[in-house]
Amino acid sequence: MDRDHIEEKKENTFEDKKSVFGYIAQLLATYGAMVVIFIVFDKCIGNSTEGYSTLFELGSKGLTTGTLLQLLFLAVLVTIAQVIFLTDVLIKNMNMIARNLLFIIAIFVSIVVFAVSFGWFPVNDLAAWAGFLVSFSLSMAASLLITRFIEKSENKKMQEALDRYIEKRNEK
Repeated sequence: MDRDHIEEKKENTFEDKKSVFGYIAQLLATYGAMVVIFIVFDKCIGNSTEGYSTLFELGSKGLTTGTLLQLLFLAVLVTIAQVIFLTDVLIKNMNMIARNLLFIIAIFVSIVVFAVSFGWFPVNDLAAWAGFLVSFSLSMAASLLITRFIEKSENKKMQEALDRYIEKRNEK
């Protein structure tokens, strides 16, 4: 076997049998992204929501340990949802639209439960729920666009590798 084919085989093996370290890396990447987003929100609206939202109890001075732990638990749920709905680990035969829809619903329900349970904003405030729906929709749209871009890029690399393999095989 040539070196390119061996490298491709290593990559495919890792993806097919992702280790616990891969899931931990995925969890930490999700958590890191959440924390960065909330830091930006904290700096932008922290002072104006102090006393209104438990997410920004310290105003724009930072996030509390409680908020950081809530975000960590949410990141765990997001990672579990990714494994369940966006891989073939548990669900073998389901089209990608259904998988993505179930993933988005699971995340939406999780965030609603967190918002109500942890007092992220008053439950009876329609403006807060509207803001949540807008920000959730925008973040999901951005996430799907980024995922689609990455998928296209990976598909292009895989096609190029397949073309090289076929070309080398035909030369023999």
